[in-house]
Amino acid sequence: MRIITGLYKGRHFDIPHTFKARPTTDYAKESIFNVLNGYIDFEGAMALDLFAGTGSISMELLSRGCEQVVSVEADRDHANLIRHCMQKLGTEKNVLIREDVFRFLKNCHQRFDFIFADPPYTLPELEKVPELVLQCDLLKPNGVFVFEHGKKNDFSTLPQYVEHRHYGSVNFTIFQSKDM
Repeated sequence: MRIITGLYKGRHFDIPHTFKARPTTDYAKESIFNVLNGYIDFEGAMALDLFAGTGSISMELLSRGCEQVVSVEADRDHANLIRHCMQKLGTEKNVLIREDVFRFLKNCHQRFDFIFADPPYTLPELEKVPELVLQCDLLKPNGVFVFEHGKKNDFSTLPQYVEHRHYGSVNFTIFQSKDM
């Protein structure tokens, strides 16, 4: 896994072969971030990475100038990898929370400029994640939420839906909160 651009551009991190998590492909990650540049300036932004997995998105967000990234990951080994990668980067702008995402969402009172969620495509509650994130009112005005999912899912009827993008087998649905 590598960081595409920014402060940590080109840094590579190896993922143990035993990991269940699949990082977003470099192609898909670069493509969606190119799209997102039209929606949000990451410099100084507060971001939330749900189902953080390997930490690939969290590291990309920090590299692009986010003031803070909260990474939520329940798996112990994955959380340890994220912690290790952040130490190698030498950053203290990452807040790693080892907790179930659904429990975290129920108790979170912080608001974010950007939220990214990449649950396992086989997660039984996958269809409920976008609606739950949007109902929890975690986005600041004009905040952006990107949901990564498989090709069989369609979230275009949800409020705050903006667009859908796909890159190979990777699909992203983009939501944006209204200016208040």
